[in-house]
Amino acid sequence: QVHLVESGGGLVQVGGSLRLSCEASGRTPSSYAMGWYRQAPGKEREFVAAITWSGATTYYADSVKGRFILSRDNAKNTAVLEMSSLKPEDTAVYVCVADALFRELVADGYEYWGQGTQVTVSS
Repeated sequence: QVHLVESGGGLVQVGGSLRLSCEASGRTPSSYAMGWYRQAPGKEREFVAAITWSGATTYYADSVKGRFILSRDNAKNTAVLEMSSLKPEDTAVYVCVADALFRELVADGYEYWGQGTQVTVSS
């Protein structure tokens, strides 16, 4: 079992930046791929970014590529999503996810997820 807790959401103006953190605990969280999905009101859940257990490989949705950076610190069991040049369409609840398999996580097949944190980008 892996427990995920997100933090760092909030209200930001267009063009601003936010930093989301996801702290993992439980069964060897450093061996799991981690990532983020988001869901805006009235829209389908959308993949945002993923990182392998080692941190060597990252993968991003086209909509955030070049603006978001995902990293992890396995010593602290934490994954961090740095978001910049934020747009109104980035407004959503961001959920941290984890899975033993990177490809499963990217394909919306993750095993663990957190409660989510709200990100609101105002114009």
